[in-house]
Amino acid sequence: MSTVRLLAIFVENKPGQTARITKLLAEGRINIRWVTIATSGPFGVMKLLVADPERGHAILKQYGMMASLIDVLPVEVADQPGALHEVAECLARDNINLDNTSGFVANQRAIVIIETADIERARALLVEQGLRVLSREELLGI
Repeated sequence: MSTVRLLAIFVENKPGQTARITKLLAEGRINIRWVTIATSGPFGVMKLLVADPERGHAILKQYGMMASLIDVLPVEVADQPGALHEVAECLARDNINLDNTSGFVANQRAIVIIETADIERARALLVEQGLRVLSREELLGI
């Protein structure tokens, strides 16, 4: 199964930062499939799911951006109440923390994107629970 990586960019929380980053990626023909932005005071972190995270990372680094790549677990869950609880409970039983989590519904599919320090153990537990962890190709195809 291929690794799913997000492009993470540490930025100042000020007008124009998102425009600057998206312009560089657009000029590099990097398609953004999903985005989340979280801020805390004067700084923030943008996380992007892109078709070519390694190339996107290289482009941003070339222009002095503080960018990194983060491995994540995209988990397909039922689009119904309690689905996120099932994931959280499964991982909590084995003392795995959800460092950052977000989700979306597209094309009748609910996807939870999980960041955790113990990604391989989390993957094994979720699969054992009967949940489907998506590959990079599957996630980008939604």
